[in-house]
Amino acid sequence: MAKELKELTKRADNYSQWFNDLVVKADMAEQSAVRGCMVIKPYGYAIWEKMQQQLDKMFKETGAQNAYFPLLIPKSFLSREAEHVEGFAKECAVVTHYRLRAKEDKSGVEVDPSAKLEEELIVRPTSETIIWNTYKNWIHSWRDLPLMCNQWCNVMRWEMRFLRTSEFLWQEGHTAHATREEAEEEAQKMLKVYAKFAEEWMAVPVIQGVKSETERFAGALDTYTIEAMMQDGKALQSGTSHFLGQNFAKAFEVTYLNKDNKPEYVWATSWGVSTRLIGALIMTHSDDNGLVLPPKLAPIQVVIVPISKGDDLVHITERLTPVIEELRKAGITVKYDDADNKRPGFKFADYELKGVPVRLVMGARDLENGTIEVMRRDTLEKETRPVDGIVEYVEQLLEDIQKNIFEKAKNYRDAHIYECDNYEEFKERVKDGGFFLCHWDGTAETEAKIKEETQATIRCVPFGVEQTPGIDMVSGKPSKARVIIARSY
Repeated sequence: MAKELKELTKRADNYSQWFNDLVVKADMAEQSAVRGCMVIKPYGYAIWEKMQQQLDKMFKETGAQNAYFPLLIPKSFLSREAEHVEGFAKECAVVTHYRLRAKEDKSGVEVDPSAKLEEELIVRPTSETIIWNTYKNWIHSWRDLPLMCNQWCNVMRWEMRFLRTSEFLWQEGHTAHATREEAEEEAQKMLKVYAKFAEEWMAVPVIQGVKSETERFAGALDTYTIEAMMQDGKALQSGTSHFLGQNFAKAFEVTYLNKDNKPEYVWATSWGVSTRLIGALIMTHSDDNGLVLPPKLAPIQVVIVPISKGDDLVHITERLTPVIEELRKAGITVKYDDADNKRPGFKFADYELKGVPVRLVMGARDLENGTIEVMRRDTLEKETRPVDGIVEYVEQLLEDIQKNIFEKAKNYRDAHIYECDNYEEFKERVKDGGFFLCHWDGTAETEAKIKEETQATIRCVPFGVEQTPGIDMVSGKPSKARVIIARSY
């Protein structure tokens, strides 16, 4: 085993360190010179690109169009929506000057006092305000609705916690509608888009639901969420869609003339996912040997390693060239690694670390026998197969791996969902992770007590769960529904 793998922290020893080690050693990302910001390396960015391409296609199928809005937002814009500014005020990065100057002693640069901005600018933590200030110029009558835009961009939130950097990449959709019903339908439709992507592409099972009032997005009337369970039993909010009502429309005077030629405020939604999805991907599937990537999102789906030198290598390459061409014609990304500067054992360990779903190996004896070794990353199982028919076999194998890692994650999650009606029992068991279905009286006081005493939060009121009235395990008051409570990232 390669030295790099020996240095990878085990999940059972330190889960967060395992994650950080894996991100660095799998060549996905690294720290930058700017505190709180990271460099996403080509291998990590290739995963994000695959996510982006598929999500972009799904968004456009709903009627959304891509646009781009400014990075900098006038400070006064944030003040127009009280809940929104309160929710983001502590996280905002502020631009106060627009120019530097050389110091008199030429030892460096300093802010030019004469270049102070008349109005300070906020580096976008999210774009509702700048977008709704723009929408008021685009929307005039009911014929202009619905208006559905999405942008792929970076945002800055001055928070530095596990899985969160100050700057991160994401997409944010912002839609305007003529009626409340249309906007609510849009918000829930986009939640289903995220859930479909998570399960069918990321192979990550999720629970859909609606957030409590305390956990809502700042300025929203309802926040819908998909919640995933990581291997340590903690929850990860993996996508949100918000019904914003008319709050932003009223704050920025965005009205339209209805069919009776009377002015009305429009109804709004916003929805987004970020590069946190890569974290979800890693923590849902990967193991102590490295990444385990779903084939649909793997930058390299198949790696082929020849083991031989001289004339044998030439003959092996000749034999494998049509196989490579057929795999690529089938839409499979293939890397043929015949570099002679690394030993085969190092290559095997490296591709295992990087989570390449399928590895094919051919040596001189395989060439003679017309066979090839196949290894699947999810189970680490190896087998020897005939070269004839290997393309069809690999196509099916990739589908099997995608299905298998989803089922494995789903079985794990389902085995760690518990009904609980006793608060003392809950306080003990929640330390070990899991999703707890508990009755809740609907009050912020009870929610705050649970968070303070257990570090767990109400993740959502889940959809698709048969709800019956009960008694809140904390307050003893009547409850209309069970909610999912868990510790989270």
